[in-house]
Amino acid sequence: MADRIEKMIAQTFLDMATALETGSIGRRPVIALTGMGSEHGEENAMAGAVAAAARGVDVVYIGTKTDPRVRTSAVSDEEEAHKRMEELLESGEVDGAVTMHYPFPIGVSTVGRAVTPGRGKPMYIATTTGTSSTDRIEGMIKNAIYGIIAAKACGNPNPTVGIANLDGARQTETALKKLKENGYPIQFAESARADGGCVMRGNDLLNASADIMITDSLTGNLLIKMLSAFSTGGSFEATGWGYGPGIGEGYDRLVMIVSRASGAPVIAGALEYAAELVRGNWKKVSKEEFDAANKAGFREICAAAKKASAPKAASEEEVKMPPKEIATGAIPGIEVMDLEDAVKALWKENIYAESGMGCTGPIVLVPDAKLDAAQEILKKAGYIGG
Repeated sequence: MADRIEKMIAQTFLDMATALETGSIGRRPVIALTGMGSEHGEENAMAGAVAAAARGVDVVYIGTKTDPRVRTSAVSDEEEAHKRMEELLESGEVDGAVTMHYPFPIGVSTVGRAVTPGRGKPMYIATTTGTSSTDRIEGMIKNAIYGIIAAKACGNPNPTVGIANLDGARQTETALKKLKENGYPIQFAESARADGGCVMRGNDLLNASADIMITDSLTGNLLIKMLSAFSTGGSFEATGWGYGPGIGEGYDRLVMIVSRASGAPVIAGALEYAAELVRGNWKKVSKEEFDAANKAGFREICAAAKKASAPKAASEEEVKMPPKEIATGAIPGIEVMDLEDAVKALWKENIYAESGMGCTGPIVLVPDAKLDAAQEILKKAGYIGG
């Protein structure tokens, strides 16, 4: 009993010191770290824990190593470590956890954060592990909300959103702009390239033209690995904050992911990222953002995008190509998988068209005099946004 009272008194004084140091009220965020399983050994994980503790995070290290600067919860193997982590999360003894793998449910995926080499500016990558949806387009739409939640909880009240130039980018752009028209406040980023737009190219990834970069999770996983380990040859992730927290509607457990290749600096960054989210009341931010998005038709927009991206039955109708004309009018913003169907949709209306590839992706080429009419046809058919 006496030991417990002493610990409570010690924690009270620690909380007071933290409040004086940081200007915030309340105890320091308590974050667990499972240190076993790293390709660089437990010493590497403990070094990350010590570094984070020195920067104001109360770390509970779960493993076999000890250090007087962090608390240790002793376990004998990885299986026991994850069981202990779950117990600590469930009991509320820790506010969050950093671990090397975790079975998130469908609908939850992680928002990573990396240092971009072009400007040294942090960029959120939404998302990097997990599965937001079994449908690619719906998943990328959800990832935008997940990224906004992470950025706002970490202190950015109006983050800019860019969409990586991948399959599904244009459909994602159309859906998100519809969400904005309906009242959900998305601040779209502008590409640094001369032709602008919120669809980001490789240059924008390096320069962090957007605060949040929307991708599918497999691409995001590749990006976060490259950005964190490009200077080391890949075997040691040396910079950034790791793969981030699992976020999804109604999901209320803060679990952060790092890689088995993550070095001590990234592990420390992940622990600090977790503490930022706790201080920023990420659960409240998440609920507010989903409430606002749903009010603007988020679920309906996701359902429509999922339906539109479903495989279509092959049409038996034969469409004849109109007489060939000089086609220099370019219509961008069409998904590569829809390109030939878009061309045939114009042929049906007796407009000559052909497919092509511009510097920003697939395009449909039509005669200049018929450009406006062709755009209206493709808008009505849902091939391009309004």
